[in-house]
Amino acid sequence: MESKIEVVELNAGFGSTHVLKNISMSIPRNRVTAIIGPSGCGKSTFVRCLNRIHELVPGAWVRGKVLLDGKNIYDSDVDPVDIRRRVGMVFQKPNPFPAMSIFDNIAYGPKIHGMKKGLERIVEDSLRKAALWDEVKHRLKDSPVSLSGGQQQRLCIARALAVEPEVILFDEPCSALDPVATAKIEDLILELRENYTIVIVTHNMQQAARIADYTAFFLMGELIEYGETAQIFENPRDKRTEDYITGRFG
Repeated sequence: MESKIEVVELNAGFGSTHVLKNISMSIPRNRVTAIIGPSGCGKSTFVRCLNRIHELVPGAWVRGKVLLDGKNIYDSDVDPVDIRRRVGMVFQKPNPFPAMSIFDNIAYGPKIHGMKKGLERIVEDSLRKAALWDEVKHRLKDSPVSLSGGQQQRLCIARALAVEPEVILFDEPCSALDPVATAKIEDLILELRENYTIVIVTHNMQQAARIADYTAFFLMGELIEYGETAQIFENPRDKRTEDYITGRFG
């Protein structure tokens, strides 16, 4: 297992609140890693530390290391904007820019990062990768608000892909979607795994079992257990993992 991200003794929180406690784990390249656990256990804070979005919240703090291809993203010589390009993020609720057209939603990131040539190709490629091109190719000038919730979420995935990331973080990307739209997003994640390293926070354990190669169980800010998904679900080593997966709490 070749690792893409190495997390070493990561601690994080807000002000006097200590959310993540000494998290160390290796996230493999071109695999899907699921983060599961009850609400408030630090899952979202963890993924936001992987691309330095956590620090944008007033009072937020981080200690420890997050190595991306061996380089600590928290070193003083690292540009957080570049990290957020390399490590993209798709949030819980679809958040397209409503004042921009579908085309401009995708082109926005590349323009900011100076990728101003070939925008039409970038937009089409990104929408194709997000399995949305055929549904929107005749309405690229329309507002994204006209799309369904599932289409808006795939638009947000296309927007993340447009800046050529290496890693994509998904923070409960299907929680606002119906089962049909959820299935499309899951199929898409499995396809994207061929070219990207994927980390997905999910409260849906069936979803983790369906799409994740590796699963990490978090509880009260601690990493309780981490391993191949089949082992975590079928033969958990820690009783707390077993209790959570079998529905005794959470």
